[in-house]
Amino acid sequence: MIKGVLKNITAICLAFFVMASTMSFTINEHYCGGSLVDTSLFVKADTCMMEGMGMSNSNDTDIIMDNCCNDVITLVDGQDEVHQNGKQIAFQQQLFITTFLYTYSALFSTKESSVVSYKEYIPPILVKDIQVLDEAFLI
Repeated sequence: MIKGVLKNITAICLAFFVMASTMSFTINEHYCGGSLVDTSLFVKADTCMMEGMGMSNSNDTDIIMDNCCNDVITLVDGQDEVHQNGKQIAFQQQLFITTFLYTYSALFSTKESSVVSYKEYIPPILVKDIQVLDEAFLI
């Protein structure tokens, strides 16, 4: 039972590792005045509403302040292909490895040697106790 649970946990971890290594995503960060305002994955980060604001003076000419906000976009690329590195092993080597592992694991397994053959046997219902009626007792 523990082997099965451990095997399932290992398979899920390996599947998650393959998925995480092949996935691509973007990290969007919005800075205003040197401090981080918003961070977002997959979508554009929210702005601080300071972009594009200008000041007007008495002559109705717009003086645009230097933009204090900036956006930083970080792209994290995953792998394009997942392939096995290494050389292929021959059939004889595969056969040797599997038989070795099977016999080695059999050394540590505990199996019950007693076989109960009467487990499903139901004895007949006694109508009369013949030994008491015939008075035949073993001494």
